[in-house]
Amino acid sequence: MICIAIANQKGGVGKTTTAINLATGLAATGLRVLLVDLDPQGNASTGLGVYQADRTRSSYDLLVGNCELDEAVVTTRVPKLDLIPATQDLSGAEIELIDYEQRTHRLERVLAEAPAGRWDICLIDCPPSLGLLTVNAMVAAQSLLVPLQCEFFALEGLSQLLQTVERIRSRFNTGLSILGVALTMYDRRNRLTDQVADDVRAVLGNLVFTTVIPRNVRLSEAPSHGVPALIYDFRCSGSEAYMRLARELIARLPRQEVAA
Repeated sequence: MICIAIANQKGGVGKTTTAINLATGLAATGLRVLLVDLDPQGNASTGLGVYQADRTRSSYDLLVGNCELDEAVVTTRVPKLDLIPATQDLSGAEIELIDYEQRTHRLERVLAEAPAGRWDICLIDCPPSLGLLTVNAMVAAQSLLVPLQCEFFALEGLSQLLQTVERIRSRFNTGLSILGVALTMYDRRNRLTDQVADDVRAVLGNLVFTTVIPRNVRLSEAPSHGVPALIYDFRCSGSEAYMRLARELIARLPRQEVAA
């Protein structure tokens, strides 16, 4: 199972929207997908129609050893897409995990329990911080996807994230790579957006995905209906962009590891 962490310590960059719709797009191509909601806000869970009452077990329970992997997995209304939901208990997990052995490897150990062949790919929706939860995600993942908002301060926090990646590589996960940077909230009417996109590509080159995710009302509306935008309105510009991004992501994965 390929594991990809979706992370950016800056909030409001479209990280959870990317996690939900990219997971849906990958499932639409035929891949069996597991989405791990590791954000205490639980927005990815809500956006997939898994509400608080349905979250009897969560990613928190897995991290602290209260349950097994199968007990926490929830089937979503999206075919081939399963979810490990999040609850607000996660907000205290970083403090609780301090006393645990191998506290940076808790999620890695949990995902290692996944039955062979059950899922092709796992996406981890990280919180908007570089704390212990995000570190767990990066230790468990083979690669990192970074949503980056097309705004003036886009690159400011990126250097801090890249420094964290280097520390994770040197101490915990030598195989961690950056799969790509996805430009989000792109507004063609705003000249500054084009300038930021050009600057990001000039700095990061081929790491930046060709596909850009536009600002789109349907992307914002979909979570209130408990479905991904790709189901809410498959033909909107946001949904079409996420399908292109899913195909582009698949093209970057090692072919022998992807069972489409």
